[in-house]
Amino acid sequence: MTIKDRIELTEEQILSPYAAKSKSATRSAPDTPNDMRGEFQRDRDRIIHSKAFRRLMHKTQVFISPQADHYRTRLTHTFEVMQIARSIARALMLNEDLTEAISLGHDLGHTPFGHAGERALSELFRDEGRFDHADQSVRVVRILEKDGRGLNLTEEVCDGIQNHSTGRRAKTLEGRIVNLADKIAYINHDIDDAISAGVLSADALPGELTAVFGNTGRARIDTMIRSVVDHSTGRDDVQMEPSALHAMYELRRFLFENVYNNPKVRGEEPKVHSLIIQLFEYFTSHPERLPKDYTFVIERDGVRTAVRDYIAGMTDRYALEMYKSLFLPKSFTMKGNE
Repeated sequence: MTIKDRIELTEEQILSPYAAKSKSATRSAPDTPNDMRGEFQRDRDRIIHSKAFRRLMHKTQVFISPQADHYRTRLTHTFEVMQIARSIARALMLNEDLTEAISLGHDLGHTPFGHAGERALSELFRDEGRFDHADQSVRVVRILEKDGRGLNLTEEVCDGIQNHSTGRRAKTLEGRIVNLADKIAYINHDIDDAISAGVLSADALPGELTAVFGNTGRARIDTMIRSVVDHSTGRDDVQMEPSALHAMYELRRFLFENVYNNPKVRGEEPKVHSLIIQLFEYFTSHPERLPKDYTFVIERDGVRTAVRDYIAGMTDRYALEMYKSLFLPKSFTMKGNE
């Protein structure tokens, strides 16, 4: 019996009957056999070793190019989602490997400068269907990684990535966990970052919501996780208890009103918008300046899509440096003045 066989047998013996099993995982293309790891483990490892995953460390979560060291980035957000999602999956005896893989891959398609970058690309593609980071994340793992070959992830992981956003519903319970864990993570860490940035005061949260969830980030996260586990145990679905879910969305609405749409937070967004638009216009007019990695995208989907993929994959700092190199004058030093 191989290690992979033991993994699959253990899943059958221990996991909930509602859990996704790696033995039943499907891929869109044949893959090289591996007797050391389950199929969802392989997906997790491929995501971690991807270029898109490494770039997350230099992409904005909420605060654009923060100077302090402790604000969340897209990468730290991803790890917090993974931790919350795995806690729920373990408590419900669902597949932790699948949950982890979806969590790690859910934001691979996010733009530089967070949702400000996403809104700029959406404007550029408003006549072709708005840009959506979940859809782009699937495009990254299916097509863009490895020069068009993609990562050949399982359909279960791709479905979870595709459907992690509000209003979407994954086919697996593990994907539904990530959908909730994403919100639990960003609501709570964005409160923490907003307080650190002076955008919120520590006592600004509505009393009726702190009465439900508690006054600290730790208490809020624990209460939300427990609500999901208590309401989903033994069921063929994953949901938060209705009153807690309503309160969580009220907390999310509070954040939109007081943080995400706060002029202090969105003050740099017009500059981000201008930067994204100018980069897009430049590269669509000069497709020969795109990296050779995007030649296959031009041939497959056209110049506009290739430029969109290129910009969406940029980190904040790379986009800034690219803008400087294309549009800002460089200093000139004359001989004799060196």
